[in-house]
Amino acid sequence: MDLKQKLKQLQQMRQTARLGGGQKRIDAQHQKGKLTARERLDLLLDPGSFEEFDMFVTHRTKEFGLEKEKYLGDGVVTGYGTIDGRLVFVFSQDFTVFGGTLSEAFAEKICKIMDMAMKVGAPVIGLNDSGGARIQEGVVSLGGYAEIFLRNTLASGVIPQISVILGPCAGGAVYSPAITDFIFMVKNTSFMFVTGPNVVKTVTHEEVTFEELGGADTHSSKSGVSHFACENEAETLLKVRKLMSFLPLNNLDDPPEFESSDPIDRVDESLNAIVPENPNKPYDIKEIISRVVDDGDFLEVHADYAMNIVVGFARLGGKPVGIIANQPAHLAGVLDIDSSIKGARFVRFCDAFNIPLITFEDVPGFLPGMAQEHGGIIKHGAKLLFAYSEATVPKLTVITRKAYGGAYDVMSSKHIRGDVNYAWPTAEIAVMGPKGAAEIIFKKEIADSADPEAALKQKEDEYRRLFASPFSAAERGYIDDVIEPSSTRPRLIRALRMLETKRDQNPPKKHGNIPL
Repeated sequence: MDLKQKLKQLQQMRQTARLGGGQKRIDAQHQKGKLTARERLDLLLDPGSFEEFDMFVTHRTKEFGLEKEKYLGDGVVTGYGTIDGRLVFVFSQDFTVFGGTLSEAFAEKICKIMDMAMKVGAPVIGLNDSGGARIQEGVVSLGGYAEIFLRNTLASGVIPQISVILGPCAGGAVYSPAITDFIFMVKNTSFMFVTGPNVVKTVTHEEVTFEELGGADTHSSKSGVSHFACENEAETLLKVRKLMSFLPLNNLDDPPEFESSDPIDRVDESLNAIVPENPNKPYDIKEIISRVVDDGDFLEVHADYAMNIVVGFARLGGKPVGIIANQPAHLAGVLDIDSSIKGARFVRFCDAFNIPLITFEDVPGFLPGMAQEHGGIIKHGAKLLFAYSEATVPKLTVITRKAYGGAYDVMSSKHIRGDVNYAWPTAEIAVMGPKGAAEIIFKKEIADSADPEAALKQKEDEYRRLFASPFSAAERGYIDDVIEPSSTRPRLIRALRMLETKRDQNPPKKHGNIPL
């Protein structure tokens, strides 16, 4: 066979590999409203940037007649490409080949690109659409999953890892995405669960649908497993591209900067009127965020989960920042189990990848109640405290209103290495709210007065004047400055620039023991 014939054979093999499980199965995939593995990569990556590995790999199974059924690529497309010109490694599971089930060869392909990503320091993005382990291969396929889990764990905090669920992801397959940094899901077409509805019915007698058990809405609002729930695959993959625009390629890299047309010294007078005079009246913290960050552009993470805390990415002066903010419009911005976990996970991600942290604080404390105490609010609340305390990236805090009790300490206070801590004149920094404090401190005087209600109101006002203001904390240097709300943006940008060369470190150790 001469070179011309060999090249023709090569071309034919490539065409066969690109068809995956064949046109009939591709049509079936489209009929479900789903794209193929390769179509997804075309949307995710810059045009013409994809370089494929292992196109001709096939499985090695001889049992159950599988030796007669082989497909080039064996159900997963792997390689590397670019997003906005920046290197990423990818794998895209192909449901048209054996339902995207994982074989030994399939796992080896994924492990190869994960190993390469670690060598060169580039993110891994996994597009998941799989029926799980290839049962015909038995323990070999289970071993393949474990090989992937190990690499996910070792890569954690070294390179960003993103999982995109675009179909089923069940059984052991769910644990790889769970270890990664961010999970995207598509409403009505993607599912994640350890055991499916049939097994649930058998074991617990619960009747539940795929969507109720493990759909995008369930995992983005109830379990918190998913960080983003999108309407369709195209929106999902475009959002992955947007997320990547905030992230460095690895833990030794800096996040990408962009020129911003939003003036650095822009002031916003509307911020001076955003916090209501009544301390019990809610307002939307996202309004403050959008008015402070570049061009009002804020990519919220976990938008539908634990909505009493808001986390996400934005830019200040062109530089990516991670934002954590108490949300007074939901449960008064109180810290509870779910919001503590959500905040802690986000803080640790930003710290691992050199993304400065901006905290907007309006927190009345931790949520009281038997359900919270029995659920472990002590250890879960400590996660957020631990995360902020160990973080060595630049940490800036703006107290907009309430900063009460232990929650004041937790939310990136000066005492846990907050670098620059500002307060608005509306800030109330105290051990507890004025009413509760007055009831305790002046209990006897109030009880003995002719009009206890009026006496309580008087003592409450007295406590608020003495302690529930930013100036008592500012006197001690716990607050670096009390700032005009309208000047928040320029003050934060200047502080960020000052902190660009910040160096801080934790004591040498293998790792801490975060309260899990």
